[in-house]
Amino acid sequence: MIYNSFDNPGLVKVLTFLQTHNTEYLSGQDLSDVLRISRVAVWKHIKKIQELGYIVESKQKLGYKLIANSELLLPWEITANLKTKTIGQQAYYFDSIDSTQNQALKMADTVENEGVVIIAAKQTGGRGRSGRKWISPKGGIWISIILKPKFDISVTTLFPIASALALSIAIEKTFSIKPELKWPNDITINGKKVAGMLVDASLESNKIENLVLGVGINFDVNAKQIEKTLKETPNFYGVASLKAQNQKIKPILLVQTFLVELEKIYKLLNEKKIKKIVSEWTSRSSTIGKNVEIQTAKKKIKGKAIKIEDDGSLIVSDNNNLHKIIAGDIVHL
Repeated sequence: MIYNSFDNPGLVKVLTFLQTHNTEYLSGQDLSDVLRISRVAVWKHIKKIQELGYIVESKQKLGYKLIANSELLLPWEITANLKTKTIGQQAYYFDSIDSTQNQALKMADTVENEGVVIIAAKQTGGRGRSGRKWISPKGGIWISIILKPKFDISVTTLFPIASALALSIAIEKTFSIKPELKWPNDITINGKKVAGMLVDASLESNKIENLVLGVGINFDVNAKQIEKTLKETPNFYGVASLKAQNQKIKPILLVQTFLVELEKIYKLLNEKKIKKIVSEWTSRSSTIGKNVEIQTAKKKIKGKAIKIEDDGSLIVSDNNNLHKIIAGDIVHL
């Protein structure tokens, strides 16, 4: 099942009318007259709307009434009243896909508009950093975003860190909790991972052609079940589920808030306001000031995490020797 934000105008018209008149029953004839479509088309759209998880009550002689919205992150729900200029204004939804990141990479060179969002209810081949498997069951938020940045290629390594900052701000605004940021791009609650970032970049002649940001959020997942599956994974440090923090928050609210915050951060990057991002990330970080052990591609380094640089690299002090680490697996000691 695949939907996008622009190919279902009839369905969206019927749904929008039901949503804006949800205190009353609307007859099939009324919907037909107002929307200028046949009653048969109205009925077909209502059936599809119900299949998508919306609860529509039907009463003889009264008509239809929307009782509850769908929990699915459908594209027209993402774009509706979204307060961004570019990011998220066009969206694709997949019921199941191997990886939103793979799909976004296929589309990145042909999509004209940046900010296109690909979202899936579940992934069968989700991946994290360094090719690791990312378990992506239904209940999570699995999303990739296609961007065509103006910033310099040197900022590419800071981008996932900045994106994690945007998501942490969005979580704080929607759930009224303050998650922590673990270098390089994890978001944690009570020391357990609730979200992570992945970036794939297409570069040509020292210029960024496009970036694809992959975001995995454990929104309403069985954290204990995932922990059982991943407990033998090196450097695994636990899984948290956001829904456990507040059962009332809907996933669409978090997604829309994140897209707004991401666009703000993206604008700062394009305007070269790097220091502001680094400062804000540092204030939310669980890594800075901690003793850490980092496995890089070449060696293992132990020391105290001092700061991050403008390119997102971590500075670690080891007996007064400073190490600049671009990438690696980190353990807080």
